[in-house]
Amino acid sequence: MIEELYRQYWPLVCGFLLRRTRDPHLAEDLAQETFIKATRALLGWRGENPGAWLLAIARNVLIDHVRRTRRELPLPDPEELAVPAFDVSAVEVREALDRVPEQHRRLLTLVYLEGFSLVEVAAMTGRTTAAVKTAIWRARAAFADSYGADGHGADSYGADSYGDGA
Repeated sequence: MIEELYRQYWPLVCGFLLRRTRDPHLAEDLAQETFIKATRALLGWRGENPGAWLLAIARNVLIDHVRRTRRELPLPDPEELAVPAFDVSAVEVREALDRVPEQHRRLLTLVYLEGFSLVEVAAMTGRTTAAVKTAIWRARAAFADSYGADGHGADSYGADSYGDGA
């Protein structure tokens, strides 16, 4: 059983950890620790989505590692992320995020705040990547409406910031 999980989910788990640590050797060590913990916890597994279960273990392994080493993980350069810099209050963003429906808020949090890829979110939710991509598009539109309702129009931050061409 664990061998099948290892073969099928190693790339997902290792990729998740590599994006967060930016160190291939550390990512592989943490991925190995993830599968060791998964082996120990296999009897307690309720049979839900194995990808989501393994990613949750990997996230906890990474958090434990950071706590043990007391080392801060480096933040990526904004240019590397290809994200335009905005002068926006985190409080305003959080308030707007709190006003969108729970399903949208959860997807936006997973992708934009916790840094999960669409493939990882698909594995966690049991949906296809295409379905997640569509749901993220809708969630971003709901967030834009919520943020705009607070007096922050799209014009002040770039009219095409959500890729709708308007």
